[in-house]
This record gives sequence, structure tokens and C-alpha cells, in this order.
Amino acid sequence: MSQEYVLAIAREAIFTTLTVAAPILILSLLVGLGISIFQATTQIQEQTLTFVPKLVAILVSMLFFGNWMLKMLMAITIKLFTEMSSLS
Repeated sequence: MSQEYVLAIAREAIFTTLTVAAPILILSLLVGLGISIFQATTQIQEQTLTFVPKLVAILVSMLFFGNWMLKMLMAITIKLFTEMSSLS
């Protein structure tokens, strides 16, 4: 197993992690930004106001993107196990 091969696996794992996490993080960011703008316009300074809408947005995004995320993770896992068996 060469150094380039290990780096390619690490690069693909990091890219997959970022790709799978991106929809949840982006949606959470947008909901947080919307709540922050709402708080600024209404002058409500409650820090805990953002938690419930963010949690709901994260759960909805997991329901919506969960199938795709699972397929991505399964694909990389199957690829790693398939390539591991051919290393010997």
C-alpha cells in the first residue's frame, strides 16, 4: 500500500464527509440566519430562541436527505471493503 493510495482514500473520505454533512449544515445556517434577522428586527434578545427551529430544520433535512446520505456512505464503505480485500 503506497503513500499516494492512503492519501487518495483519506481525500475521498474527507470529501464524502463534507458532501454528506453539507445539506444539514447549510440548512441549519440558513435557519439560524433567518432567526437572527427576525430577532434583530423585532429586538427580541432571547438566546435560546434559535434552538428549536434549528432542531426542526435538521430533522426535516435528515428526513429529506437521509436516503441520499445513506447511499453515499454505503457506496464509500463498500468501495473501501472491496479494495481492502484486493490489497493482499
